[in-house]
Amino acid sequence: MDNQTERYLSLMTTPPNAPNAADGRVSVDITDGIATVSFHHPKGNSLPGSLLAGLAREITALGTNRDARVIVLRSEGTGPFCAGASFDELVAISTPAAGKQFFSGFSNVILAMIRVPQFVLVRVQGKAAGGAVGLVAASDYSFAVKSATARLSELAIGIGPFVVGPCIEKKIGLAAFSAMAVDADWHDAEWCERHGLYSQIFEDVNAMDAAVASRAQTLAASNPEAMATLKKNFWAGTEHWDQLLNERAAMSGTLVLSDFTRNAIAKFKAK
Repeated sequence: MDNQTERYLSLMTTPPNAPNAADGRVSVDITDGIATVSFHHPKGNSLPGSLLAGLAREITALGTNRDARVIVLRSEGTGPFCAGASFDELVAISTPAAGKQFFSGFSNVILAMIRVPQFVLVRVQGKAAGGAVGLVAASDYSFAVKSATARLSELAIGIGPFVVGPCIEKKIGLAAFSAMAVDADWHDAEWCERHGLYSQIFEDVNAMDAAVASRAQTLAASNPEAMATLKKNFWAGTEHWDQLLNERAAMSGTLVLSDFTRNAIAKFKAK
């Protein structure tokens, strides 16, 4: 194993130092052209508004950083990749405007991911629920372990995958997206790979991280202009998504105030 690969694998297993905080953290490291964006939250790497804003901000900033030739998005720890929206913040929403603002956090991250010129690689070391599926779908290439099941849990709590829906549908097609949205249970990694949500799956984290490192290094040495042009082709037809995802955030922001949703969330939190 060469020194560059060893340094990158060390970063993958030991995220950059960042102060611990109850509301989580987002950190960025750029090494040899590879920008690694890491996020952490003590509750299953869930995403409150502060983390969503941090992810959108950091990813957008990398879009104009010439030192970053490829972006790797990952969460920290050995547990879930991401538990989706923060239930604590969901139950605290009291107005449609506040609801729209919260769900816009997901749309801002998705838009940042698909609009930066660099390829965004996503590393999935555990379960992906709700909005997390949207983050995976917004990647240009994704890596997951075989234990990384995924579910769109929104319908189970009385809302729907409205904000992440366009991105997931574009990635895996209407039929597979509909199946995930209607069957709000866990889908195994093989299902996700078969339908294109995961680009590759691996037996364990070590094998996955070696593949992430290899792919990231190859892309960091590739032609940035060619990659940027290819990415525009990947995401052609999404130019109107600012308006579309804004409208979808309003849908979720209204539904989250229903008695059904509040009762469903309470039951989920009690488990």
